Amino acid sequence: MSSSQPEVESPDADALDESASWASDGKAPRTPRGVRTLRKILDAALHEFGERGFADSSIVGITTRAEVALGTFYTYFDSKEAVFRALVRDMSLRVRDAVAPSLGGATDALDAERRALAAFLRFVRGHKGVYRIIDEAEFVDPEGFRSHYQSTAERIRARLSAGAGRGELRPEAAALSEEVTAWAIMGANVFLGLRFGVWGSEDEEAVAEAANRLLRGGLAAA
Repeated sequence: MSSSQPEVESPDADALDESASWASDGKAPRTPRGVRTLRKILDAALHEFGERGFADSSIVGITTRAEVALGTFYTYFDSKEAVFRALVRDMSLRVRDAVAPSLGGATDALDAERRALAAFLRFVRGHKGVYRIIDEAEFVDPEGFRSHYQSTAERIRARLSAGAGRGELRPEAAALSEEVTAWAIMGANVFLGLRFGVWGSEDEEAVAEAANRLLRGGLAAA
């Protein structure tokens, strides 16, 4: 298997520190070099699992892509399942961190959702394997699968709650409806990402604007 692969955008230092804690028990890296090596393994695992799926992927495939020795893999992870679980958490974190900077300057809660969707679409285009990885996590890592969606929905719900508090949304968007709405927005974003991030290449700003018109029609205060 060739070790050549597309360049992966490196997370920031805080993300690196957090991902270091996802090594198997007692195997967290203790040096900057160790953190960088763990990152190489996670980036290689993203390509391996994203292209081949969990069942057909192998530790050898991951180490070949990462250009590290087989023994180096076991310095940080106990098994293929262990690195997959770490990757699910890593990708969830990277989605969060890709969206967060786009929210600055939002004019209201619904504009924040427009910006968040556009940023998510940009992320997906550069990391298409994330869809296969998160989908397979339902069976390989159910806890990580559930945590990914729950945390994503909670971030949307918090933004909606803040907007409702500022009088930007209809009153009925509060309470239980607020959580339902958050999950509905997230569900729409997931499939928009599939259609326009994985399968297509339409302008992400135009897609986000079209989706946002639907939100404003149903949620914006009169």
